[in-house]
Amino acid sequence: MAKHLRIAGLVQGIGYRAAFAAQAHALKLSGWVRNRLDGSVEATVAGDALALENIIDWAGHGPAGAQVRSVSVVEVDDALVTDGKFHIGPTA
Repeated sequence: MAKHLRIAGLVQGIGYRAAFAAQAHALKLSGWVRNRLDGSVEATVAGDALALENIIDWAGHGPAGAQVRSVSVVEVDDALVTDGKFHIGPTA
């Protein structure tokens, strides 16, 4: 099972990606997170249903300093996340 998240608000320049990656590691999720040129953050995460629920809940508030306005979630093919690791990607 995999989800694609798009997080909008004040989510860049405050360590959101690193904190998201730490949460993903703690939840044993694989996938990636990156900043977007429009100021949002996006991520694709794969793992068990409860861990995915937890990361989605966490994404709604993020780390200290974040001001999350919205989180959109779309189910995606878990084949998009195949190496079992979690990566912080470059801005796209």
